[in-house]
Amino acid sequence: MTTCCSWNDVSQYETNKVIRIQSTSYGTIKWFFHVLFFSYISFALVTDKRYQRKEPVISSVHAKVKGIAEVKEEIMENGLKKVAWNVFDTADYTVPLQGNSFFVMTNFQKTEGQVKGLCPEYPTRRTLCSSDRGCEKGWMGPKSKGIQTGRCIEYKGKQKTCEVSAWCPVEAVEKAPEPALLGSAEKFTVLIKNNIDFPGHNYTTTNILPDLNTTCTFHKTQNPQCPIFRLGDIFRDTGDNFADVAIKGGIMGIEIYWDCNLDTWSHHCRPKYSFRRLDDKTAKESLYPGYNFRHAKYYKENNTEKRTLIKAFGIRFDILVFGTGGKFDIIQLIVYVGSTLSYFGLATIFIDLLINTYSSKWCRSHIYPCCKCCEPCAVNEYYYRKKCESIVEPKQTLKYVSFVDELHIRMVNQRLLGTSLQDVKGEEVPRPLMDFTDLSRLPLSLHDPPPVPGQPEAIQLLSEEVTPRSSDRPDWCQCKNCLPSQLPEKQRCLEELCCRKEQGACITTSELFSKLVLSRHVLQFLLHYQEPLLGLDEDSDNSRLRHCAYRCYTTWRFGSQDLADFAILPSCCRWRIRREFPKPGGQYSGFKSPY
Repeated sequence: MTTCCSWNDVSQYETNKVIRIQSTSYGTIKWFFHVLFFSYISFALVTDKRYQRKEPVISSVHAKVKGIAEVKEEIMENGLKKVAWNVFDTADYTVPLQGNSFFVMTNFQKTEGQVKGLCPEYPTRRTLCSSDRGCEKGWMGPKSKGIQTGRCIEYKGKQKTCEVSAWCPVEAVEKAPEPALLGSAEKFTVLIKNNIDFPGHNYTTTNILPDLNTTCTFHKTQNPQCPIFRLGDIFRDTGDNFADVAIKGGIMGIEIYWDCNLDTWSHHCRPKYSFRRLDDKTAKESLYPGYNFRHAKYYKENNTEKRTLIKAFGIRFDILVFGTGGKFDIIQLIVYVGSTLSYFGLATIFIDLLINTYSSKWCRSHIYPCCKCCEPCAVNEYYYRKKCESIVEPKQTLKYVSFVDELHIRMVNQRLLGTSLQDVKGEEVPRPLMDFTDLSRLPLSLHDPPPVPGQPEAIQLLSEEVTPRSSDRPDWCQCKNCLPSQLPEKQRCLEELCCRKEQGACITTSELFSKLVLSRHVLQFLLHYQEPLLGLDEDSDNSRLRHCAYRCYTTWRFGSQDLADFAILPSCCRWRIRREFPKPGGQYSGFKSPY
């Protein structure tokens, strides 16, 4: 393991290896995704102005309502009802509210001539009584008009209610007049002044144009920038009837949206107006439909303080200002481009999913049980093998075996091993494809050089084959060349392995075995290739050559170096190598895990 945070690590650069697949179909899919993502990114960049730094709007609003209404009222004069026509101006029907809101009264109920004193409460289920016992002194409820005195007095005729200390006479609970008394308020106009500021961009403006025609009225298509609105037109734009809403009142939202482009080459900063009904339209289903409140006008008559109580129904207008102002910023452009580059990786993910999903093994087992239908899947399997390398976590309990009469490798868990390796099924692992690239670059001859005249001949390439006697051959042997293990009984199962699963010729009789595993010339070449100045003496010669032969066999039969580290050699191969490169004393330690 290399040392962390060393100077060599700082000066290194790592990059990913790319496999280029020459395929028309996959190339078409890749470019389709790339064109699609590029079109979307470009469209969003232009339409949403992703290259701008945007700031929310800061605003102030001021509204002025104009209009005159003539109202027909019934008044009491000398005990008689008379009809009077009153004129209502801005001071009568508008009430300034806090924030960006204003109120226009459209209907009302009056209770005139109220003075402080004692009088009967308005009849309700809680205030009706027949005697003083039905009234509680000092009681007042949420809807009471005053504080009960504990007496039960006559209200009208034979009807009695509890006496209260309040403004008398108390307000009568009646329905709002229909039609609305100020129904002509739909002709009223309101001028809205809206000043906005973008402090981050150092920009301030208003919705009042320098050449404003004060006689204009707002229209969505004909005059969309006029800040003067007719109240009836506002309700028509939302699909509501002003006359119906005016009876009990309501709440209307006037939305002002600023989408400002503050770039010098395409400057634009004008508001867009829209309207929205904000209260509950289903008045019958609402507990308190409409919008109303009470206020009083106080006066003195014969040194007695009096007041006129007015229950005002009307429409509250809430002015909602929102929007953003954007200006070109190179940092925002870089951030946007950098964040969208990952979209192009979706094409790679999709193609990899196709390759991994529709491989030949998956195809044959899920879609096409007939092999002749799997040509496209076989191509994907080829791509998959080139792109992916399957590895297993290195654990000491994992062992790998290979039989010469099987195309796959078997993975065995040593913890579950209760008998010889020959009889364990294990898990089938695909045999890795051997890469001959590096081997072909070496000037390696598989034949030993001919003997030089006048020099002693080197050790024979092959010892004379010795076939174990039938009595020494274990029961699990299938090639007739295996020998019993020398290990203790508990560890013996790891060496009880033959080169074949079924009976047949032994792999040690193969010509390749003698040339790849037992050739002293090849083994010495490999040792010197790894350590050019390695000196081999007679004592260490056989030991190094024997272990190199072990490695040659596992690399040959298991293909992957990762698997070879945990591979178990068959008994016949192991003893054949030991006979070729024996150890003094004849005692061998057996398999040792490299981890």
